[in-house]
Amino acid sequence: MNVQEGRVEIRAPEQPDDGAGDAVFYNPVQELNRDLTVATLAAYREREPRAETYLDATAASGIRGVRAAANGWDVTCADIDADAVALCRENLDRNDLEGEVIQRDANALLHETYFDVVDVDPFGTPIPFADAAFQGTRNLLCVTATDTAPLCGAHFESGVRSYSAVPRNTEYHAEMGVRILLSALARTGARYDVTVDPVLTHATKHYVRTYLELDRGARVANDAIDKLGYIHHCQHCQYRETEQGLIANPPDACPNCEHHLQTAGPVWLAPTCDNAFVETVEDAVTDDRAPDELRTADDIVGLLGTLRAELDEPTHYDQHRLCKRWGRPATSMADFLGNLRDAGFEASRTHYGGTTFKTTASVPEIRTATAEEPLEE
Repeated sequence: MNVQEGRVEIRAPEQPDDGAGDAVFYNPVQELNRDLTVATLAAYREREPRAETYLDATAASGIRGVRAAANGWDVTCADIDADAVALCRENLDRNDLEGEVIQRDANALLHETYFDVVDVDPFGTPIPFADAAFQGTRNLLCVTATDTAPLCGAHFESGVRSYSAVPRNTEYHAEMGVRILLSALARTGARYDVTVDPVLTHATKHYVRTYLELDRGARVANDAIDKLGYIHHCQHCQYRETEQGLIANPPDACPNCEHHLQTAGPVWLAPTCDNAFVETVEDAVTDDRAPDELRTADDIVGLLGTLRAELDEPTHYDQHRLCKRWGRPATSMADFLGNLRDAGFEASRTHYGGTTFKTTASVPEIRTATAEEPLEE
């Protein structure tokens, strides 16, 4: 089938309905991911004008590399599959674009060669590529994880094996996945004295995507490790607290209801986006410098605006789930968040869902501040 994205047209095999099969994989659901990558690369070029080379490390059809080449990057597409390599070459040629195509395991290539920007977008977990990626990336490492069930704790043992952390299947499961992934990447980078600064991260449509600006040195790598810690969570009343450090010391019981607490981690506790950079990405989508014709531009602008306004609290809540627990009807999100702010708390929507929010208030404080009538003592 022929696929048009941005200013390029590629050929990709018809995809099986269940997503499985031997054909080179092309996922149309991730067009927003790829559109946002084009905008992010344009914004990053302003941040680091010396960045020129881009590796599509798990290229498949080559769609990411072809789009990067169309926007002026010196592109290399790598894949271990011969059919994928042939398709990448064809798709560069059909768009009259220059680019190198290599039939090579990405790990081997990244142990031999540096690239300014490396994009790791495999099927499933990116962790098998992480060690090599940190050694072969100069400036910006772009990573997609599609194994959200292990990341979020729904497939617990698989999550522990893949990410060397304890994920928990909580009501903020998508954010759990974000922070487990960032923790694993931060710890991997630190082994090579590389620190990560997440300049843009989002969880969308069953995948997590992050863009990590890299710096080198033992001291800055130590600083990244200092941003890790644990979340202690009560499944009964939704109480949660965080603890910085690599050794967990959970409370004996929930201070609200005295039920047992679950502990997740180590997770990334620091911000997951750089708001100034996110604004630059948004500008790349909306102004005259827009790098491409982005079909998902409206969705991207909405996502980026929500990310910029999102509080840096390490977990979020779902209004509907809270209200169901409390036995009361949900209200409009504007009124709900307005009540929290009127009570003196910070509050914001999140990109994790239409009824999700972050706040500096505790669960009892949320319940009191948003009650239509005063609660009985």
